[in-house]
Amino acid sequence: MYGKIIKGIAGFYYVHNGHSRVFECKAKGIFRNKKIKPLVGDDVIFDIIDDAEGTGNIVEICERKNSIVRPAAANIDQAVIVFAVREPEPNLDLLNRFLIMMEYQDIPSTIIFNKSDLADDSLIQTLQDIYCSTGYELHFISVKDEHDMDNLRDVFAGKTTVLAGPSGVGKSSLMNWLNPEAYMEVGSLSDKLKRGKHTTRHSELFPVGENSYVMDTPGFSSLSIDYIEHEQLRYYFPEFAEYEGKCRFNGCVHDKEPDCAVKEALAAKELSSKRYNNYINLLNELKNVKRY
Repeated sequence: MYGKIIKGIAGFYYVHNGHSRVFECKAKGIFRNKKIKPLVGDDVIFDIIDDAEGTGNIVEICERKNSIVRPAAANIDQAVIVFAVREPEPNLDLLNRFLIMMEYQDIPSTIIFNKSDLADDSLIQTLQDIYCSTGYELHFISVKDEHDMDNLRDVFAGKTTVLAGPSGVGKSSLMNWLNPEAYMEVGSLSDKLKRGKHTTRHSELFPVGENSYVMDTPGFSSLSIDYIEHEQLRYYFPEFAEYEGKCRFNGCVHDKEPDCAVKEALAAKELSSKRYNNYINLLNELKNVKRY
C-alpha cells in the first residue's frame, strides 16, 4: 500500500493511507544498512502485518522531491511562516532568517501575522510596507476571533505545508482551527517574559483536507544561516532579483559598491529600508563566519 509518514517516534512510523486510517509501522533493516532515515512527509510503500491492529512494515521510501533539516521533513510544498503582530513583538530578523532558509531550500513561503486584533492600522501598514516588495503572500489574521480567515484554507489546499515560527505566536491555535481533531496543546504566554512556552515537542503532519497536510513544528528563537556564503546572500532576498545585472560591477553584493541598482531603488523607496538594513547586518555576520 501507498501512504505518507505523518509522525515518527522511537523507531515507529505512523503512516496515513491517504483516506482515514493510520498504520503503525517499523522500517525494514535495509534502510539502516543504506543509512536512509525515514522522514515525516516521506511517501512510502508499506505492507500490512495486521489489518485489525493497524500495523505494518515500510518496505520502500519513494523518491523525495526535497527534504529539510529543521524541522526534519520531506516533500514539503510550501512554508507558512507565522509571527504575531504583538505579544510577542515580531522579531523581523528571525522572520527574514526563516524566509532565507526556505529560499535556500527552494520552498515557496507565505507570511501570516497573527493577533491582528492587538494591532492598530499603522502597525499593520508598517509591516505591509516592509514585505510588499518581496513577492511573498501576506496575511493578517486573528485566530482568536477568526478575523480575515475566510480564504485561509485555500492557502493549505492540496499541499503539504510546514508551519514555522517562534513560540507563542499562535501556530498551534491555527492548527486547531484547521483541524480540530489535531488536539494540539495551546501554550499560554508567559506573562513575565511575554514569550511562548514550547508546546510542540515533535514534528507531525496532520490531514487538513484532501491531499492536504500541515506540520506544526517546535517554536524556537534563533536560527543560523551560516551555511550560506556572504556573496550568495543577495540571491535569497527575492526583491533584489529584478536589479540583478543592473549594477556597475558584476557580483555586486549591494553594500558599498558605487552605482548599485539596489541602493538606487532603496533611495527611490522602491525597497524597504528595514529589510535592506537587515540584509546588511546578515551580510556582515556571514563575512565573519570562519570556513574551513
